[in-house]
Amino acid sequence: MKETVSDARASGSGPSDTGFDSSESRPGGIAGGSPASADAAPRDVARTNGSDREAGSDSVAPDGSLDHHKDKKGRKRRRRRRGGQNRTGSTTAAPEAAIVQASPAAPAKRRRRRRKPKAQAGVAPDAAQALPAQARPSVAPPASPVSDGTAPRRRSPQGDADHAPAYYAALDLGTNNCRLLVATPTRPGQFRVVDAFSRIVRLGEGLSRTGRLSDAAMARAVEALKVCRDKLDARPIRRMRLIATEACRAAENGEEFLDRVREETGMTLEIVDRETEARLAVSGCSSLVGRDTHSVVLFDIGGGSSEIALVDVKERRSRRLADHIVAWTSLQVGVVTLSERFDGRHVSEQTFADMTDYATDLLNRFEERDRLADRVGLDGFHLLGTSGTVTTLAGIHLDLPRYDRRRVDGLWMTSQEVDAMNARLLSWSFDERVANPCIGADRADLVLAGCAILEAIRRVWPSNRLRVADRGLREGILTEMMAADGVWRRGANPWRNRTRWSNR
Repeated sequence: MKETVSDARASGSGPSDTGFDSSESRPGGIAGGSPASADAAPRDVARTNGSDREAGSDSVAPDGSLDHHKDKKGRKRRRRRRGGQNRTGSTTAAPEAAIVQASPAAPAKRRRRRRKPKAQAGVAPDAAQALPAQARPSVAPPASPVSDGTAPRRRSPQGDADHAPAYYAALDLGTNNCRLLVATPTRPGQFRVVDAFSRIVRLGEGLSRTGRLSDAAMARAVEALKVCRDKLDARPIRRMRLIATEACRAAENGEEFLDRVREETGMTLEIVDRETEARLAVSGCSSLVGRDTHSVVLFDIGGGSSEIALVDVKERRSRRLADHIVAWTSLQVGVVTLSERFDGRHVSEQTFADMTDYATDLLNRFEERDRLADRVGLDGFHLLGTSGTVTTLAGIHLDLPRYDRRRVDGLWMTSQEVDAMNARLLSWSFDERVANPCIGADRADLVLAGCAILEAIRRVWPSNRLRVADRGLREGILTEMMAADGVWRRGANPWRNRTRWSNR
């Protein structure tokens, strides 16, 4: 009943939206006060369809001739709109009566023209249309090309089995942290992280005094690497790169430690040089360099070393920000080594000044530090920091109850705000730093050493703005691997070219 009324309204023969019939001054959908006669019914039908002709009369062409063919088509159209009357020619009932008396078996009018489905084998198309609705053969939709006859399922966000997601993995074993990222490429230059791991292992603990990795530090690192191995085994990784940085570079037993890692975890790590480390850090932060920026000093304050790169994008700009590095250096100092050299637990103002002077002296040995001297302090110049030091400062600046990467990554801080955070941290005792949710016990003795290195960088390259990046080497590794495989080229990314149906 509901379908018949709605179809009648769509055809113009049912009740109008205002409650009155469009062609008569009586309530729509209800027959008039007196029964409709056989002679009046055809006129009602003709009016409802927007014509002054009576049903049964021949249509007149402009030249005065009778157009029997056009009138025949009009009668068929009016029968279809009545939707349920006898097709043999009974036209004595009014259209309103047809709405009420329509049989459930009558075919409902289609709102728009559609292609007729193919009839089953052995049944002619004309014969199938002539059968009643109950006796017509059901026509199944065509099967999917990848289907064996089963019903197609919803589209999968990962694509078909033939277009399985490409997993990439990047691991960074540093002096202080062990970090892993697993991701799949999405839009050009972007990827989606599907798994991540980070643990403070302090692999370089005691390295500045002994020159060797301690047994306890190596044991902590191996346990963290076993967790990473399990995560890598859980997915079909298309390509991975596992790197070790300053602690393994500087230690006498660095190669022996990597052999132990290979035996106990089955993972093969490579020791990258300082230039590669600086380039990967720049690649990982490329999306945070805006169009209004013409030069950047990017720094990564690590546990055993600090990488600094001078980037110039004023004359030209390409997708690979690492191609615009004009100078770089690697300081032989990080938060772990500087904290061990000076007491990082109990830091006074004088101790903080001594740490800053020590880092500044190392920076002054960098011969190409003045490559961007004519732009330092201008609006298009800023610092870009990617390390635990700057992310910790940002979390304290935002007064976060717990660290939130989404709010920290990409945050802008003014020079005055950085000064205020340094003064605030200096006023706290060691226990107060431990109690802060953005610092904790693992970083309480390292954060002020990182702030001293940051202060030295700000002395050499003063800037009104500092942008915080919670990203770095791992993101740079993923970006370079995906770009090398061409996953962002047109037609190469299954995320962008996934098919409509999936039978998985």
